[in-house]
Amino acid sequence: MIYTCTLNPSIDYIIQVNEFHLGELNKIDQELKFPGGKGINVARVLNRLGVECRALGFIGGFTGNFIESYLQREKIDFDFIKVDGDSRINIKLKTGIETEINGLGPVITNEQLEQMMKKFEQLTSEDVLVLAGSIPTSLPDDLYERIAKLCTKNDVKVVVDASGKMLLKVLEHKPFLLKPNHHELGELFDVEINNAKEAIPYAQKLIELGAENVIVSLAGKGALFINKDMVLHANVPRGEVKNSVGAGDSVVAGFIGTYIKKQNLEDAFKFGVASGSATAFSTDLCTRDEVYGLSEQILVSKNKRGEVS
Repeated sequence: MIYTCTLNPSIDYIIQVNEFHLGELNKIDQELKFPGGKGINVARVLNRLGVECRALGFIGGFTGNFIESYLQREKIDFDFIKVDGDSRINIKLKTGIETEINGLGPVITNEQLEQMMKKFEQLTSEDVLVLAGSIPTSLPDDLYERIAKLCTKNDVKVVVDASGKMLLKVLEHKPFLLKPNHHELGELFDVEINNAKEAIPYAQKLIELGAENVIVSLAGKGALFINKDMVLHANVPRGEVKNSVGAGDSVVAGFIGTYIKKQNLEDAFKFGVASGSATAFSTDLCTRDEVYGLSEQILVSKNKRGEVS
């Protein structure tokens, strides 16, 4: 079973304002509401690809009820822990350029955290756990490291999609997959990364430090997959970018969902890139048909010497 963990779920409130004037009354031209949070996005894409999964996390209040009811309609299994306070609302304002305003989210108590840790203790070598997104301020900032350590003892495959130097501490527990974008990879090592050639040595450092596999998203320049045996580079298919929300999460879902089925890293990488692109070309998360359609445009080149051909 694939489990996704979203510590700080949200409602993503996406609003389109064609002519926005600061300090004046503005009218919304279009609005959309979706359950949000990186782990929930992963679960929704896995479900659309026909892969069984279960969403974990903390939810509360009327916003938490919206998240649960939406996932129920999509027939996604979940096992949330209820907390006091409301799950957050994240605003995505589209008006020529995109501006994000993220809510804080509820306070999570030590007792509620222990309930969650007990769920992780029950996972086995047959399971995959996706840790995705930020850690709420009310929780310890080393929480991903603690979870990875716990899961490693039970041979659980751990996938981490998060930003910040906390990722470096997770590496000693040998996560199955890390998925930074090129900006996040650069921040880890205090460098600027603009292309695949610059990204490769730093992704390889993550492998040396303990990661089993690494995917680096390069925006319009494609994506890299790296482990100790190979370097893969994938192009970006043709399409109009309409949405930045959930594209990276879709890469994770497409990769891990395909890998669980086929046990083939190249195929998994290809479908991960197709899934991320399909979401970027949509107003919502990708669909199965969109992913399979775009996968025909994905070309994966392989080079064992650590160079992009």
